[in-house]
Formats: sequence, C-alpha cells, structure tokens
Amino acid sequence: MFETILLQFRHCVRFSRYVVTAHAEEEMDEDRFSMFDVESVIFSGEVVERQRDSETTEWKYLIRGASLDGRRAVVVTKMSPTGKMVIITVFEDE
Repeated sequence: MFETILLQFRHCVRFSRYVVTAHAEEEMDEDRFSMFDVESVIFSGEVVERQRDSETTEWKYLIRGASLDGRRAVVVTKMSPTGKMVIITVFEDE
C-alpha cells in the first residue's frame, strides 16, 4: 500500500538525503540504536501506518523493521518540502 513512499525513503538513505531531529537522536541514544540501525530498519522494514501530524498536517510514516542486531524497531519519518527525509523519532518495538 505504501510501496512508493518507502522507495522514496530508501532512495534518501542511499544518497544521504535525510536529517535527524534532536528528539530522534535522544531516543536512539536511549535505546542504543546507531544511524546504521535506523538505516537497516528502513531497508528491511515496511510502512505499517500513516498518520497526519496534528500540528503541521503533514503525513508521517511508521516503518517497522530490524536493526543490525535483530531487534525490532520503528522509525517515524516524513518527507520535507525540500525532498529530504526527516527522521522524527525511533523506538524499540517490544
């Protein structure tokens, strides 16, 4: 259902066209995820949900996949108006 946007996200990862919010960095540190783990989730995962951001009304997507060490994780991301992917947050999917 969300194959096209997932391909866009993967393209952004391949060409380093993404930014990571401070909140996402804090959550990554808390759960001991590296940027390589986040990239792994995007490449191995699938979009499991699309949500409308209540403040900006932009679409954000939840991608569930596997980190490098096999832990399940969710990356919440969106596309910016400039065409870069914005990683909003990351959390372990228990």
